[in-house]
Amino acid sequence: MGLFVALRYLNYKIFSRHRNGHGIHSPFIFNLVSDIFRNKTRSDIVCSIELIRKKLLDDTRLIQVTDLGAGSKRMKTSLRKVSDITRYSAIPRKYGILLSNMAEAFGKNVIIEFGTSLGISTLYLAASCPNASVITMEGCSEISSVASDNFREAGIKNITLLNGSFDDILPEIRKEKTTPGLVFIDGNHRKEPIIRYFSQVAEMSDKNSVIIIDDINSSREMAEAWYEIKNHKKVTASVDVFRMGIVFFKEGLNHFNYVVSY
Repeated sequence: MGLFVALRYLNYKIFSRHRNGHGIHSPFIFNLVSDIFRNKTRSDIVCSIELIRKKLLDDTRLIQVTDLGAGSKRMKTSLRKVSDITRYSAIPRKYGILLSNMAEAFGKNVIIEFGTSLGISTLYLAASCPNASVITMEGCSEISSVASDNFREAGIKNITLLNGSFDDILPEIRKEKTTPGLVFIDGNHRKEPIIRYFSQVAEMSDKNSVIIIDDINSSREMAEAWYEIKNHKKVTASVDVFRMGIVFFKEGLNHFNYVVSY
């Protein structure tokens, strides 16, 4: 953990509140924190996905990685072990469960994910919301291939994996006039692209859409991007759980930025 991230984490620990929803005056945010955040994801979903993670952590295959985003701070070479990609890039179990709960609550008909990686986060999004269409985008073809194998192994059939640049794929999704229930933005950790993707998704969204940004405190750039996003004119409330930032467009909320211990 670098100095910037360590200082951000210390700040988060000092100012985060509301672990069980106490002290939150908004009924909507209170329910989010006390019920949805704390909901127990089905154990069979968690076990099946974590078994796939375990297999990936033991996978020593080398694959050629094409980074279209900011790249990895831990993995400097383009030839990487599947096990290392899993260890450093896959969403942790704790936050996979949060994604699962959020998908179940807000996913509705369409979930969009920026950054499939090996598919752990995608599986958490899709397994808990089987009636939703999960559209996930990944820039690296070899990583996409491993993710596709994981989806087949899990038997999850509501995932559409699109390989290519987010800047090429997103306009095609927008042409379909899709209104997403939930969007998870990962896979590019630079300020300008994150804000650009958020702005385009915000235009596609309605008052019931929810957007989750990953790694909001992983760098100064990402912290700056999160600051702009949570103060966007369309956002009516935001929740910071340190790793992730969640924004809502729901009408009737008093614009407030909640920092929640998770």
